[in-house]
Amino acid sequence: MRQYSTDLTPPWKKPKPVPEVPAEPGLVVEEPGTGFCGAVVRCEAGTVTLEDRFGKHRVFPMEPRGFLLEGRVVTLVRPSPGAPARPTRTASGSVAVPGARARVARAGRIYVEGRHDAELVEKVWGDDLRIEGVVVEYLEGVDDLPSIVESFAPGPDARLGVLVDHLVPGSKEWHIAQSVTSEHALVVGHPYIDIWEAVKPSSLGIGSWPRVPRGQDWKTGVCRALGWPQNTGAAWQRILSGVHSYKDLEPELLGRVEELIDFVTAA
Repeated sequence: MRQYSTDLTPPWKKPKPVPEVPAEPGLVVEEPGTGFCGAVVRCEAGTVTLEDRFGKHRVFPMEPRGFLLEGRVVTLVRPSPGAPARPTRTASGSVAVPGARARVARAGRIYVEGRHDAELVEKVWGDDLRIEGVVVEYLEGVDDLPSIVESFAPGPDARLGVLVDHLVPGSKEWHIAQSVTSEHALVVGHPYIDIWEAVKPSSLGIGSWPRVPRGQDWKTGVCRALGWPQNTGAAWQRILSGVHSYKDLEPELLGRVEELIDFVTAA
């Protein structure tokens, strides 16, 4: 005798199976009922906690077919014990998006004065900038800024942000920055003599940044005072290697870079 299933639902009416995905920390999903999108920060019995890019938390039941992963319906399940954890944050402190592809570059740009400054911005904010599609350009000096802004022609869909060194009110550099600032162009500066100072001394194992007498080259004076070889390129690589995340940087620099990113991506 043939045995028949007690389920008489026609095959074409049965829901198609969907993948089961472990709710590992850092996995970014969307709850379609509310549209809330965030990274998994906690998984408990029957529920999962998501954190969005603004740091807001929401708890959802882990129901079958309850979430979207890259636009596909999935069922979240508890990760197996001992599963390797995904990184939950980028170096800038933003929610990490595992496997995210770089967005097509925006028309807007961020210019950063100084090669070391640009390298530091890339190391800490590089992942965020690629996801947002923001390209960082190297600015050799503030004197070049008026011609760059004129050529770039900032507008509503192509905003320009600029980070410059040690911007002191009343200085020549300050007047240049003021002359190019507009609704679609923002110039900000950090308060440090050099970008080296924006790295917390504790992250480099030193008590504080040395005071260098006026008239001396600041970087050379720092190397001499700290007993480092007087090779500023090698010294910078030593400093950069001590930076692992935003926690290694002073708040004054963090605020300026985040301000520029928000400005450029608001278009």
